[in-house]
Amino acid sequence: MLYYERRFKKKGYALIVGVDEAGRGPLAGPVTAAAVALKRSRFKNRIDDSKKLTASQRERAFKEIVEKCLFGIGLIDARMIDSVNIAVATRLAMEKAVSALINKLIPSQRNDIHILVDGQIKLVTHLPFTNIIRGDSKSKSIACASIIAKVTRDRIMSSYDKIYPQYGFLEHKGYGTERHRLALQKLGPCPIHRIHFRGVKR
Repeated sequence: MLYYERRFKKKGYALIVGVDEAGRGPLAGPVTAAAVALKRSRFKNRIDDSKKLTASQRERAFKEIVEKCLFGIGLIDARMIDSVNIAVATRLAMEKAVSALINKLIPSQRNDIHILVDGQIKLVTHLPFTNIIRGDSKSKSIACASIIAKVTRDRIMSSYDKIYPQYGFLEHKGYGTERHRLALQKLGPCPIHRIHFRGVKR
């Protein structure tokens, strides 16, 4: 999973940053993105597309990634998603994640960066980037970003479950499960629901 990292290192880039998101499809909560630059390429835990890992595997990998990588996180909440649409919100979250990572670097390290973006989203940035379809299965940097974004979002949704326990966010993390849809029919949306999403709007 290091083909793209090695390819762009050979082209002279000093830092390769993988970017991915979690939470495009749910009916509630933020869309979350992460940007990750590997400091080391070897991991004890499995690093892969977060959807291929169990929750416990993701948690263990998350801890190791945080210890071994530079990372940044970007969040766009439900109100902004409703305002700009999910595609734009996802791009904004990714850009925020990249900015958060770059802000951790000293000025001399902020040059010669290349970004690897999962999927087809075109970032608005002065930095060069490459889109990789199913990148979370092809690039270790993107896979790490996938795990960071997923675990971060799941933790956020678990905290929302304590505020709005009647919706079951701990169980489904905002996705449109039968339980969630039944709760919406009975209770209507809460402040973290995406009002314009089908399944929420009436």
